[in-house]
Amino acid sequence: MQCMSLNEAMMSRKSIRGFLPTAVPKDALVRIIELAIQSPSASNAQPWQLAVLTGMPLAEMNRRAVALREAGAPVNPDVAPADLFGDYLRRRREVGIQVFRLLGIERNDMAGREEWNRKALRFFDAPVGIYIYTDGTLERARTDFDLGLLTEALCLAAMCFGLGTCIDQQALCYPDLIREITGIPKTGRLTAAVAIGYPDWEFPANKLDSTREPVETVTSWHGFV
Repeated sequence: MQCMSLNEAMMSRKSIRGFLPTAVPKDALVRIIELAIQSPSASNAQPWQLAVLTGMPLAEMNRRAVALREAGAPVNPDVAPADLFGDYLRRRREVGIQVFRLLGIERNDMAGREEWNRKALRFFDAPVGIYIYTDGTLERARTDFDLGLLTEALCLAAMCFGLGTCIDQQALCYPDLIREITGIPKTGRLTAAVAIGYPDWEFPANKLDSTREPVETVTSWHGFV
């Protein structure tokens, strides 16, 4: 393993939504998780747990999740995202428009949009899907920040192995199914999901480079000259 610098990783990381079918070695995933769990944790509580799926368990998860969607089953993620507004909503829409443009999916192409939603439900057909969860009896104020740090660290560490990732909240739509297949207890709160695999650089959506607001837009300085 010859890892890029942290600076290079942070500046070049992107969401990968198309993967090669190549299997990911378990020892690489073990090392990635070893690195990720070095993340900061408030009071060193380390409230994270991970369930890593590949092969038949992942195929069953994907198949049954899509079947639930086709049957019109209501989604009920453990952590439901709040509605966006203002600039937050604008940025989300801009990224969505760019992805659909790269994929050639028109605004009125309902079938194309539905297939894309199903692909997201299937971890974007990545060879590995990771669920990140915590003890649901803990307050979210105590756990969510730590799990977010772990999730980013996992995505950055994966790059050292030539792997790409996509944080995929749509994969959390059916938590009862996830618990059934993985054995995650009912008290476990599913907080994040990550698709991971070798990027297919020919896949159109992988050509997207989302932008960030400049430092001066998001930062105020006090006491500096």
